[in-house]
Amino acid sequence: MTPSKPSPAIKSLLIIKPSSLGDIVHALQVLQSVARQQPDLRITWVVRDRFAGLVEAAPFVSEVILFKRKEGFRAIWNVMKALRARHFDAVWDMQGLLRSGLMTAAARSSKKWGRSDSREGAGLFYNKRIPLPPGEGPHHAIAVLQGFPQAAGFAPQIELPLVLKPAPAFPWQSFFASDPTLNFVIFTDSRGVEKEWKGFSDLTRLIWEKIPGSRVAWCAGQPASPDGEIPGGRFLNLTGCPFDEMLALARQPSVFIGNDSGPMHLSAASGNRVLAIFGPTSPLRFGPWPIGSARTRPVVAPGGILADLKAETVLEALQELRTRE
Repeated sequence: MTPSKPSPAIKSLLIIKPSSLGDIVHALQVLQSVARQQPDLRITWVVRDRFAGLVEAAPFVSEVILFKRKEGFRAIWNVMKALRARHFDAVWDMQGLLRSGLMTAAARSSKKWGRSDSREGAGLFYNKRIPLPPGEGPHHAIAVLQGFPQAAGFAPQIELPLVLKPAPAFPWQSFFASDPTLNFVIFTDSRGVEKEWKGFSDLTRLIWEKIPGSRVAWCAGQPASPDGEIPGGRFLNLTGCPFDEMLALARQPSVFIGNDSGPMHLSAASGNRVLAIFGPTSPLRFGPWPIGSARTRPVVAPGGILADLKAETVLEALQELRTRE
């Protein structure tokens, strides 16, 4: 599909992308490019309340409509009522599920576009389905979402970094005052336990031992810490911290290490060096964008079995990544 000149008729755009964190990061990267090509475009975004802070940090998003998922169908109904009272020049359902399809149906617009790989009957509510990228899939999420601006006549390029409003200040930021290539942010968990590598404690000790002056920060949903004695001044434990702190840590200039997860995608989009660990999932589909960037390095467990991935192997890849120009 060859992009044409963006339609001047699109002045107000509704984005329906409630979740998840990594998918929202991808959508923000796509919409940043759109907003730069049409600075007067007003973008309204339907997002789950848990992730609203990230979308609100995007300077090109004019308005956020909260989807309070824990309220069940009432949450969907409340969003539908809010959208029914509004008119948009175009609606892009980038989620492709029943709930986002119902929201699309409620919005007043003559252009209701959705993913061609939508599920749960969401496609019934679109008047245009955006084709998937050419070639055999499955495709990376960003490649899929780029179809929306391309169909509207925008150039589909992604520009790094994702520029967000400054994160709130936290006392721990002084921990990162030194060279970012000596500061390591490790996210030890993921959305699914099958994607979680268990070797972060061993890796942390190797970093302290093999990289002089290194400092390591950990973050996770549940409190955790490395085994054994921890050297003074070289470890920051933010496991179990609030969500806004987690987002700020993922954006902190550093070398990021983590599983296939939303924080990994946010750190990569922020321009950090990212070492991403993969087991059962493919880095070609779920890796940090752009695939093959000099600032990112996937490590794939032997045979996709994370239990067989050694900390020494990860450290070797990490050393190679941090010394890249």
